[in-house]
Amino acid sequence: MTHSSLPTFQEIKDAEERIRPHTHRTPVIQCSDLNALAGARLFFKCENFQKTGSFKARGATNAVFIVPESDVSRGIVTHSSGNHGQAIAYAASRRGVPAIVAMPGNSSAAKRSAVLSYGGRVVDCEASAVSRANAAKSILERSGGKFVHPYDDPHIIAGQATCALELLDQVPRLDAVIAPVGGGGLISGTCLSASHLAPETEVFGAEPRNADDARKSLDAGIRIIGPPPDTIADGLRTPLGKLNWECISSSATAILTASEECIVEAMRLIWQRVKVIVEPSSAVVLAAMLEAPGKFSGKRVGVILSGGNVDLDCLPWMAGR
Repeated sequence: MTHSSLPTFQEIKDAEERIRPHTHRTPVIQCSDLNALAGARLFFKCENFQKTGSFKARGATNAVFIVPESDVSRGIVTHSSGNHGQAIAYAASRRGVPAIVAMPGNSSAAKRSAVLSYGGRVVDCEASAVSRANAAKSILERSGGKFVHPYDDPHIIAGQATCALELLDQVPRLDAVIAPVGGGGLISGTCLSASHLAPETEVFGAEPRNADDARKSLDAGIRIIGPPPDTIADGLRTPLGKLNWECISSSATAILTASEECIVEAMRLIWQRVKVIVEPSSAVVLAAMLEAPGKFSGKRVGVILSGGNVDLDCLPWMAGR
């Protein structure tokens, strides 16, 4: 890693210390049924048990608490489809400053409600990445505040890197780690932590086949931004960030993809067999592994379950969802 804007390993360790009073050290669990199904030993890092229900609390807390007092008085502004927004609202409330989140109209009702429950303010916008960015810019022009990008930000990446930092401490000698890919904050942090702590451990990304800009980018060797994707994994609809691409292109082994049907089936399997609630964006990691039979055969694999924020009244296997 040579890009000057990427966090150093010391900055990742500093982030771990900074966020410790405000986040959980999440557990790692196993499931013999899914081990047999995957033909591998799977170690599920349960970020669905994290504060705010997703790994996003790590990066958001680091980014909010690293802002100097002189720059934070007018609050924090961001845009998000849900998990990052509620994580920013949570972190801002812990610091005692306001948070405003531009959210697309198609965001999950449960995630929108969570932003409000943490004291954040929601501003509606269109679903495209450009509309989200423009809405956040308009908020900043009117109210001031400090903008925190959902994933293309070194402080966010450093915070997300603490997830793999914990995992590699909890489960030594992993052959591989697999994480979902949307904007790329989580897999970027995973690449950074693995490169320092376990350079022999391969890092894989997983994304919906309907939103496979990271896979296409890695295959082409350049960052590719496609049209707005249509996937049930709402947390993975964002385009790949520039800093995030820097990490992925230099350190990720491969990006695996999964169909919409397999994502839903994997989500249901995790609910039924592991007995934990995950959202579609989490389930994509297991779905991608199941659609690549034999790839992880006999290996020890860390599987990051990124979050568990779902609308219980609109589950994907319900008729007429």
